[in-house]
Amino acid sequence: MANPRHESSSPPIDLRARAREIATRNGFIADFSPEVEAQVSGLPGSNGAGDLSDEIRDLRSMLWSSIDNRESRDLDQVEVCESLDGGRTRLRLGIADVDGLVPKGSPIDRRAAANTTSLYTGVETFPMLPEALSTGRTSLLEAAERPAVVVDLVIDDDGDVKEVSAYRALVVNHAKLTYEAVGMWLTGGPKPEEFGALAGLESQLRLQDHLASRLRLRRQDRGALDLETIEARPVTSASGQVVDIAVIRKNRARDLIEDFMIAANVAMAEFLEARRVPSIRRVVRAPKRWPRLVQLAKQYDGSLPNDPSPAALSAFLQKRRKADPDSFADLSLSVVKLLGPGEYCVERPWEPDGEEGHFGLAVEDYSHTTAPNRRYADLVMQRLVKATVAGAPPPYSADELDAIAARCTAMENAARTVERAMRKVVAATLLQPRVGEKFDAIVTGVNQGGTFARLLHPPAEGRIVRGEHGLDVGDRVHVKLVEVDVAKGYIDFARA
Repeated sequence: MANPRHESSSPPIDLRARAREIATRNGFIADFSPEVEAQVSGLPGSNGAGDLSDEIRDLRSMLWSSIDNRESRDLDQVEVCESLDGGRTRLRLGIADVDGLVPKGSPIDRRAAANTTSLYTGVETFPMLPEALSTGRTSLLEAAERPAVVVDLVIDDDGDVKEVSAYRALVVNHAKLTYEAVGMWLTGGPKPEEFGALAGLESQLRLQDHLASRLRLRRQDRGALDLETIEARPVTSASGQVVDIAVIRKNRARDLIEDFMIAANVAMAEFLEARRVPSIRRVVRAPKRWPRLVQLAKQYDGSLPNDPSPAALSAFLQKRRKADPDSFADLSLSVVKLLGPGEYCVERPWEPDGEEGHFGLAVEDYSHTTAPNRRYADLVMQRLVKATVAGAPPPYSADELDAIAARCTAMENAARTVERAMRKVVAATLLQPRVGEKFDAIVTGVNQGGTFARLLHPPAEGRIVRGEHGLDVGDRVHVKLVEVDVAKGYIDFARA
């Protein structure tokens, strides 16, 4: 009998309007107030060479570049490497100085503190900051002079960070590269066209890739998890209709940027802790569902200890990647689901027992610092770093940071709810004509709300409403699509 909450067919819906509705229902402010718009209009002239002072270094001539999605314009980070003696490498990451145009307590800051994150629904983006800033004045756009907070790391040949410093500088992004082009080139494909236009860029990216590999291997030696995550994005026609769901997988270019971001985030957490400055930490606790991970490993002829161990889980995952690379993404999805989400907490360096670390990265100290255009925690951390570098008191008390961390965690959870709901709306739109068909799937969630599975292709997630008993996260299952409601984003399967 059909579930009465569904309809077998639904009229076309306005996906953007639906995204706005779901975002608003989950606590997001979709628009910017007149007060915010007035502050944007009243911002001072362009920030460039006029910002140079004794406290701001001129690093515009260095061969900075960025790697991001082709369509991205909210660019937070640029990178440059330099070979030193003794096999060491200096890595500089320039982070967009958002604080320079968004003072603490200003209307833009209060709006950013409310949403705490940019929201990406696939059909509509709700930016944390007005686009005049996030994709303009505070974005590290190609060829634009921009102030930045530079994280400066000296890394030895084993991938260990030996020196850490931070300072303000003026930078220029000399090349906006894309994950796709750089990733293809790093695995034997054609050179990105930017290499021919900028002398030294090719050798610079080779050096960055070599350094990223050393950082990654060192993390894995310490027990960090190397997971193969995928990103699903809707593909729409010129008329706005959903025609497919594209799967974006990690590649070496994405790994490179991730490796640099992790190094910077760990370094800045330790930088503030060493100076006894309270800060916001990104915490991923030992998984409550570790017994299920133990059981899952047995299904792959592996073994894990009874007590949570990132090193043991990392070794198991590395073995599985080598044994079956084609299906490793599906195993990774199960592990991610069982690890559970992270949260923001406050580190008080003067207390003897600090916050729990990041289980997935196998580090005790981890922060978010590299995306101040898109995450409020990163903007707050930037203010803490800038004040510390300047020898000024911290701009936030530990109690203030507690409230900010709690809000960031709540809104990040809300963002996942919105993004998941919109993925289902988009997927329902695509799957509506395919009711009755059978698909291969993997179980992604079992809770009070039901048992959920994601199809292998297209990567659409729905609820198993019949035959779900006995299933758990990570199980492979054959399902039949039985009901779809586009307006509500409901997708129902029966075990086939």
